[in-house]
Amino acid sequence: MRCPTALEIQLLEELVCRSHNTFPLNWKSNLLVSDLSDGGMGSLALHPHGIDDYKERHYGSQASDCLFDDIDGIAVVASLYLDEKGELYELDIWKTNWNPLIEIPITYRDV
Repeated sequence: MRCPTALEIQLLEELVCRSHNTFPLNWKSNLLVSDLSDGGMGSLALHPHGIDDYKERHYGSQASDCLFDDIDGIAVVASLYLDEKGELYELDIWKTNWNPLIEIPITYRDV
């Protein structure tokens, strides 16, 4: 597990803001992440409050999503998933040509 990068946090902030769910104001204060095996697209397992039992948790619902273009112009969909208890669970990133993500941008649009 590791601390999320500034660009990962910015994307997560966008997805949290787009969500209709309520999160604690300090949701990112103890957030850790771990890379998921997705061919380099950047998907992350989310460990709120340092929770390290990702494999013991289960998908609950999709909270939000957004679209952006990678620096090579390829569209990327980012989705925020919650576990069965409504806790942050996963940031899913899908680059539509299945290639690795080059960089998370600072602007996003609706899917």
